[in-house]
Amino acid sequence: MNAGRILAALVATAWLAACTTTPGPARPTFSNPVIPGFAPDPSIVRVGDDFWLINSTFEYFPGIPIYHSTDLVSWELVNYALTRPSQADLAALKSSDGIHASTIRFHDGTYYIITTNNVDGRMVNFVVTADDPRGEWSEARVLEGAPGIDPSLFFDDDGRAWYVGNWIPPDPEFPGQAEIWLQEVDIEAMRLVGERYFLWRGCCGGVWAEGPHIYKRDGWYYLLISEGGTSFDHAMAVAISNDITGPYLSNARNPVLTHRHLSYDYPISGVGHADLVELEDGRWYAVALGWRLVDGKYGVLGRETFLVPVTWEEEPYAWKEEKLTWPVFSPATGRVELAYPTPSGNTPNQSDYRFRDDFDTRERSPHWNFRRTPDTGFFEVDTASGHLRLRLLPTAVGERQQYAFAGIRQRHFEFEAQAALELRAAEGGAEAGMALIMNDRSALLFTLSRGGELRLLHNRDGAADELANVPYDGEHVQLRVVADYLDLGFYYSVDGKEWQTLAEGVDASVLAPERIGGYNYTGAYIGLYGSTNGAGTGSATFDYFEYQPTVSRPNDWFYREKTQ
Repeated sequence: MNAGRILAALVATAWLAACTTTPGPARPTFSNPVIPGFAPDPSIVRVGDDFWLINSTFEYFPGIPIYHSTDLVSWELVNYALTRPSQADLAALKSSDGIHASTIRFHDGTYYIITTNNVDGRMVNFVVTADDPRGEWSEARVLEGAPGIDPSLFFDDDGRAWYVGNWIPPDPEFPGQAEIWLQEVDIEAMRLVGERYFLWRGCCGGVWAEGPHIYKRDGWYYLLISEGGTSFDHAMAVAISNDITGPYLSNARNPVLTHRHLSYDYPISGVGHADLVELEDGRWYAVALGWRLVDGKYGVLGRETFLVPVTWEEEPYAWKEEKLTWPVFSPATGRVELAYPTPSGNTPNQSDYRFRDDFDTRERSPHWNFRRTPDTGFFEVDTASGHLRLRLLPTAVGERQQYAFAGIRQRHFEFEAQAALELRAAEGGAEAGMALIMNDRSALLFTLSRGGELRLLHNRDGAADELANVPYDGEHVQLRVVADYLDLGFYYSVDGKEWQTLAEGVDASVLAPERIGGYNYTGAYIGLYGSTNGAGTGSATFDYFEYQPTVSRPNDWFYREKTQ
């Protein structure tokens, strides 16, 4: 282990101990991230005793997951805002296009979600609404003439509604410079009205200034934004004004939340894109995204949702006549920690996201996702027999369209996943099995082929590299994938008791954004896959699918990293 990693390990060990022990009786703590595995760009709202949180989903469908909590720590996936193809065009998106950062707000009995659909660089900003987050959300109402990404809504005390977003100004001083703008919204007609105001280019020149949110506290308006891009240089900055239209004054202590100044070996990287929420008792917290990187570089799980406490402090400057008050994130250390005392003071019931589907109910679990909007019914459950019928499509991984894949988020570095399948009524080059998919550019396919082989392929940009194969005589097989960080094992069995090895020591870093290149805003999925590979027809039936973490203790990934 190099000197940098040793130093980072010592520092990390110290702050882990500091945030998990206190004088006197032990205080219950929670573990970050509070939502692991592909949960970027969190936005949150509190309504009474309920907290509702949403994330970006890009090309995945259903879009915009809705999580519910009563303690800010234990979250349950209860619904999606985008459940119908009519709400957004997701049919032929590029990887990491589609649904960008969304914002959820509540006003006068109605929940609002505003978001961007990036379709080949054309930004479509729209709003969906619901009376109940668990219910059906409305059709999309597009806000015409709204450039940029990451829109947010703000409802002021006087009843007026405001749109705040970003755009690339016509006079950028350097590539990537962005600016935050504001305009009133006629919320009934859902259209922009009145003058447009250009508020701020951020504290650091506005390198990818985005993710703006406006809050009002004690008569002051606070503009919170992200800067620096969603990687190592990500940062949060805040500005203040006594008028919503500005001018806004930058906090002299910006950025207010970042890990950009820390070592690349630090266990949490790329912190940013935060949203604030006030508790009923007046305390404040923030949700923010961050990366957990394996070996300091491989972000296989994608960006995840972290929770941090926030306090408000008045400036200490004696020479200032008017002292302003600013939010202070994670006040004890200024960093996103692995653990904090629970907001409620109670022991949290954080989900470990183990998952099993025996396909004995027609109601599809919300954890299942598809790549792009399904335009064909390839995912059909027969409750009488307790089987999933996956109708094989001629399309395959690597193509910019729908293909037969149904998966769940990989939420752990250590896990086991199993499935039992029968490949039948298939022709030619048909195959079916399990897949680990980051996006169209990289996937690992573990399949039974119609030609009588079990194969492991790495599909990179549509071209398949065969990593292992073995002859297999039969239509029934059980498959197992075992993950130990970047080490993957692939196994098969006839009866689920005696297991044979197809391949071990397979490098999972081939799924990491750092290996793939290009824009990679999602995290890895694991699930069920099949294709006729361009010709013929076919179907596969699955008896069950199971995913379970194999971690031995909370923050196991951290202890591994500090000993590398």
